Order: sequence, then structure tokens, then C-alpha cells
Amino acid sequence: MRGLDEEIAILRVKLRSALEENPQDVKLMFKGLELLVRALSARYRLPQQAEDELSERVEAVLRDIGAPLYPEVFGDAA
Repeated sequence: MRGLDEEIAILRVKLRSALEENPQDVKLMFKGLELLVRALSARYRLPQQAEDELSERVEAVLRDIGAPLYPEVFGDAA
């Protein structure tokens, strides 16, 4: 699983960099997190239901944090 661990690390770094450059790019944020959740699910061999639940929870946290900071952006991020 070493290759997948490296890919996960690279995804995290790339996502962080992209968000530092474009903090209001909600679509980028969700897409990056979706890729990260998929990679983590593969790494830990999560069943599809667990992957879906993890994705939903990460999205909910992101919306809970992002909406107060950027209401104009998160208002239409569905």
C-alpha cells in the first residue's frame, strides 16, 4: 500500500495548496475532498456504504465551517 499512501499524501498537499491559492473555490474544495475520501476508502478498504457516509460527513463539516465564513459562496454550493 505504499504507493497509495504516497498518493494520499500528494493529494493532501495539492488540495492544501489549491485552497490556499483559491480559498473561495468551493467546487475545487469538494472535488479535492471527494478524491481524498476515495483514496482513503481504497487504502483502508472501506465498504461502499462507509465511503458514502464518510463523504457525507466530510461535506457536512465543510459546509458547517464554510457557510459562516463565505455565505455568498456556500449558499449555492449544492
